[in-house]
Amino acid sequence: MAKGGGGGGAALLPVSADAGKGDGEPELFKGSAMTRRGAVAALSYMSCSVLLVMFNKAALSSYKFPCANVITLLQMVCSTCLLYVLRRLKIISFTNSEPSVPSDSLFFVPFRILLRTSPLSLSYLLYMLASMESVRGVNVPMYTTLRRTTVAFTMIMEYFLAKQKHTPPIIGSVALIVFGAFIAGARDLSFDARGYAIVFVANITTAVYLATINRIGKSSGLNSFGLMWCNGLVCGPCVLFLTYIQGDLKRTVEFPYLYSPGFQVVLLFSCMLAFLLNYTIFWNTILNSALTQSMCGNLKDFFTVGLGWALFGGLPFDLLNVIGQGLGFFGSGMYAYCKIKGK
Repeated sequence: MAKGGGGGGAALLPVSADAGKGDGEPELFKGSAMTRRGAVAALSYMSCSVLLVMFNKAALSSYKFPCANVITLLQMVCSTCLLYVLRRLKIISFTNSEPSVPSDSLFFVPFRILLRTSPLSLSYLLYMLASMESVRGVNVPMYTTLRRTTVAFTMIMEYFLAKQKHTPPIIGSVALIVFGAFIAGARDLSFDARGYAIVFVANITTAVYLATINRIGKSSGLNSFGLMWCNGLVCGPCVLFLTYIQGDLKRTVEFPYLYSPGFQVVLLFSCMLAFLLNYTIFWNTILNSALTQSMCGNLKDFFTVGLGWALFGGLPFDLLNVIGQGLGFFGSGMYAYCKIKGK
């Protein structure tokens, strides 16, 4: 674990890829390419992701909240404030070693590091805005189906940004996932061209974001909390300005359910889960890989599809859709098997 910024209670949570190295971190199975810590990171991400999609969908569809960017802004503000308090109290650290700036520094990290992580912050901003808007345009089952094609974009981005190459079994599993996604969506009776286009934009921004985490996250000297902190400092003012010029803040004040206890609970859980999700994304991507992170997104879709179908509906039963979903899950299982076995 990363060392704290003074105080024995620091770094209670795993925060970096270096956490656990050198002290005999056990493999998940004998000969596995994934450690037990990596498996915990992957499962943590999948749990947070499923719940966050449900709460975001409830706010945007069930309550018909018109301002997706305001939810993004609230998530960023809550995350940044929580990180500030935890760092000020020296419960967490933002670096993989002893902090290079005093604890009373305004930013807690050197300004040069803040500039160095700005590409990651900008890619995070695009990822957040596109992902939040994409939830609105399509039903939950089709949203998860289309988002499954992110793995192909991630593989391409890993190659161009990090020259990462993959074995034929891995490429085959990705191809099977993409093929299954198109089969599943072939008879979507609620086809929305704009909604589909936004989802694919979200896929591209997600791939860029994950590949950038893998590239910048490991070389910046910051742990997961530090990267989240830099994202908040850079992206928060940008989203605030965007919501202001679009009139979203005014629409939020006039929203009829703004003071409804149910809506406020949904927003509260959305903000809490967004913080945990961002943490687990960094942790899983740095500890495993960008492609593994995308694959985890596919494996958790089984639960997202089931819950979304039960809670929100929107997609009639269709054999072709079931076959496509099955192919996608089988491809994800193939990848997981190859990863665990070290192939």
